[in-house]
Formats: sequence, C-alpha cells, structure tokens
Amino acid sequence: MAKKKKGGNTVQLVWRMAQPIAESLGLEIWDVRFVKEGAEWYLRIFIDKPEGIDIEDCEAMSRAVDGPLDELDAIDQSYCLEVCSPGLERELIRPEHFERFEGAPVQVRMIRPLPSGEKELSGILGGFQDGVVTLIREGEEPLQFPKKDTVFVKLDDFDDDFGGIE
Repeated sequence: MAKKKKGGNTVQLVWRMAQPIAESLGLEIWDVRFVKEGAEWYLRIFIDKPEGIDIEDCEAMSRAVDGPLDELDAIDQSYCLEVCSPGLERELIRPEHFERFEGAPVQVRMIRPLPSGEKELSGILGGFQDGVVTLIREGEEPLQFPKKDTVFVKLDDFDDDFGGIE
C-alpha cells in the first residue's frame, strides 16, 4: 500500500491536486480511487461535466495531471493512471452526489440482507442525511438504512441531464 504523505492519504492528495486542473478544463472530479487489482495498482480519476464526458476529455485530463502527479510524488509503487467517466449508472458516494440526485431512481445492494430478506433494492432516492439513505418505493413506507451498510447506491436507468431530476 502507498505510504501516507503529510497532508492526507493518496486519494485526498490526488483529489486536491487534480481539482483545479479539472476546473480549468471545464470538468468536475466525481471520484478518485487508488485500488489494487491482482498484482497491479490503479489510480482512477472519474470526471464529469454537464454535457457528458468523451474520450477527448479523458485524454486532456490525463495529459494535464501526468506531470503534476509526478511532482506530487504521493505514490511509491508503479501504477496505471485511468481517467474516465463515472457512467450513466454512476455510483453515488459523496453527500453532494446524493443531494444532486435526490428524486432519481436508484439501485441499492446491501452488504447483508434486510430483515425482509432483501439484499437488492430499487426505488427513488428520497434523501441522504447524516450517513443515512432514504429510499422511496411505490406503495411502501420510506425505507432508511446507513450508507455504510451498502455495497453500492447507483443511479438506475438514468436518462436526464447532469443537474438531476426535474
């Protein structure tokens, strides 16, 4: 695992370095992940913008962060840099993601089944407060559960603009 440098962990350091670069390119950082898959390490920077991301955006961001990443020297081992879109069925991770997409259809996978036996859920994102997700399902009472008890919360069949559901 990468050794922690002063000022935060690898993801936080990369996020702080990449954010102004993304903004200068008209982009937003959606997420940053530093993960090991098999024997390889991957630094993934997920970017977004209102009209959607294309390969040129990913290439521009990749080129723009390459030098600053080397200067930052936050990662001790070799890794592969990937700059990509979070996708239409993007995972909601940060509080601002939940706020932006309140009212949108979502899919949820729980770590453990709920008392009802359900592990896979879908419904409308009713809110997110203090780490608790509210899911609205037709004909049922709103369901609340801690985000930390989920494998993921993702947008489901998202077919709207970047700004959220009207």
